Amino acid sequence: MATNKKAPGKKDSGSGTIALNRRARHDYAIDEKFEAGMVLQGWELKSIRAGKVQLIDSYVFLQRGEAFLSGANIVPLTSASTHVIAEPARARKLLLHAKELAKIFAATSQKGYTCIATAMYWKGNKVKCEVALAKGKKEHDKRDTEKDRDWQRQKSRIMKAHND
Repeated sequence: MATNKKAPGKKDSGSGTIALNRRARHDYAIDEKFEAGMVLQGWELKSIRAGKVQLIDSYVFLQRGEAFLSGANIVPLTSASTHVIAEPARARKLLLHAKELAKIFAATSQKGYTCIATAMYWKGNKVKCEVALAKGKKEHDKRDTEKDRDWQRQKSRIMKAHND
């Protein structure tokens, strides 16, 4: 007799994705991705659980051998504690291994490379940020990408009509 009950204490987290930076794939050619932990305050975690996060125009900068996420906007909840002064756009420390930090530093020292945040998601009860080394696309590269995407879409429609 099989039942479809959840285990006690387990929550259904769905996909686990909190926020995506969709603009990043359009503006940048992504080379390598890294998973980073984040140092957050209590009010930020509550806002993240409520889905009040935007990663558009967020980037990673290195300072004194540490990585920080800048430009990510976490909107404070109105029910947040009154004694906390919330900074929605503060720089948040990212937790990366030393080898990953060295790779990011070496790549961003080269011309044209930058490090951007592409996604924020749950991994267990921790918030993780996916950061990527990326190179900016030129305008003609963006048009080529859009043209290829349109062709793939049209090709799948043709194949679907042909199979019916």
